[in-house]
Amino acid sequence: MLWSGWGDPALARELPEQVRALLRDFLGVRAPDVPAVGLESVRLPPVALPEPLLGALAGVVGPAYVLTWHEARVRHTRGKSTPDLLRMRAGDGSAAPDAVVLPGSHEEVAELLRVCSAERVAVIPFGGGTSVVGGLTASGSGFMGVIALDLGRLDRLLSVDPESLVASFEPGVRAPEAERLLAAHGLTLGHFPQSFEYATLGGFAAARSSGQASAGYGRFDDMVVGLTVATPTGTLDLGRAPKSAAGPDLRQLVLGSEGAFGVITSLRLRVRRAPEERRYEGWRFGTFTEGTAAMRALAQEGPLPAVLRLSDETETMIGLAKPDTIGSGGSGCLLIAGYESTRASGWGSVAARQTGAAAVLSRMGGEPLGAEPGKAWEHGRFSAPYLRDSLLGAGATVETLETAGFWANLPRLYDAVRLALAGALGSPLVMCHVSHVYETGASLYFTVVVAQEGDPVAQWERAKEAANAAIVTAGGTITHHHGVGRDHRDAYAAEVGPVGVSILQAVKARLDPAGILNPGALVPPTA
Repeated sequence: MLWSGWGDPALARELPEQVRALLRDFLGVRAPDVPAVGLESVRLPPVALPEPLLGALAGVVGPAYVLTWHEARVRHTRGKSTPDLLRMRAGDGSAAPDAVVLPGSHEEVAELLRVCSAERVAVIPFGGGTSVVGGLTASGSGFMGVIALDLGRLDRLLSVDPESLVASFEPGVRAPEAERLLAAHGLTLGHFPQSFEYATLGGFAAARSSGQASAGYGRFDDMVVGLTVATPTGTLDLGRAPKSAAGPDLRQLVLGSEGAFGVITSLRLRVRRAPEERRYEGWRFGTFTEGTAAMRALAQEGPLPAVLRLSDETETMIGLAKPDTIGSGGSGCLLIAGYESTRASGWGSVAARQTGAAAVLSRMGGEPLGAEPGKAWEHGRFSAPYLRDSLLGAGATVETLETAGFWANLPRLYDAVRLALAGALGSPLVMCHVSHVYETGASLYFTVVVAQEGDPVAQWERAKEAANAAIVTAGGTITHHHGVGRDHRDAYAAEVGPVGVSILQAVKARLDPAGILNPGALVPPTA
């Protein structure tokens, strides 16, 4: 993973001239005055942890797995949001951990938490490093120091139960490796978020991830049937049946907890038979309103495709649904539908589902575009973060945010966020797509592009604050799948209310009495 951007540096690309011209002519984007610094020039604070304490950590995991050298600390500083990357490109490594520690077992994680709790060392659980909501921004205030607890050594497939369709994994398994391991058994998770190439299974659970095929496979929290969690006060082992009436489901306390309550050390996941056929296709609708009505019909009447997403007029015009051919969009709103099937799935054949969905989409005013738009989306489905990096390098502030709401409230939510962003940024380019659908509602995923100001971090923070306020006022959730982190914490508190906040604080105090786990993330501080 590129330390100052997304993904494989070899896949970084220059913007086509037509895109540069669009940025220059319509948004006033100009190249930054100061180029990004090199890795070796990132400024880090001195290591705050004393040698005896570093030695105690090494005594748990082994000296080879306690890293304090410059590059290791840089690569575990912050996540991949636009503010994160802007700070790193400016050489600001002030949030770097003092050490990176790599445990190799549940027992080692538990012992590390015991040591760090006793010595008041903050612990930031670290999977793929893909957070875009400030979920990895370490703060050593009030602590002896900070460690990044890298779970990369916990990377095994533990077991497969083909009869129950359950597979057990350690949390550090990256998504592509999980798919490779399951494919050997003819299985799949079916979880393909945009972070797929680098994110880990533990990270998916900790942030309540939702993949691009969620209409067919469900969200990641739907897939978790059990998990083991190390906390400073002991171990939680949750989930012994598909469903239960044995009190509140404590798995839901861990899912979405972002490492603030404990560290996931294993997961038991529902898997599916690997599809034998996949097809993707495109449809065009005249307006976003017409397109969302068609999506609602599919979600409520069926048959529901495995992949279903709709770009609004602006996103369609720019061509953002096809990141590899940006700037080549068209009119109206582009809908992408994807179908998957196996003989044993019970979903029916791809052809039957495609025909049934086509009847609904045609009835709702859709124009079939054939397989080409679907193939283009499939080819570029993980490319958007690379485009974001190229736009940052060209002098644009570009970032994403997302929310979700009930169908009846979706138009109000859509308008409120767009107006808030325009009010905060002047004349930004605001694009949106529906990325996930349910019988009762859907998510909205916004992409914002504007010329960078002198302080682009402050520029985006101003816009984000306005958008958060608009989402809360308009009755949407502050996040559908990015998580809370630090960026959404205050708005999340408004969403759950004072009683909800007090519950979170009580759980935090019971499981993590020293407050060492990802301090500042998710849980609002006590008054």
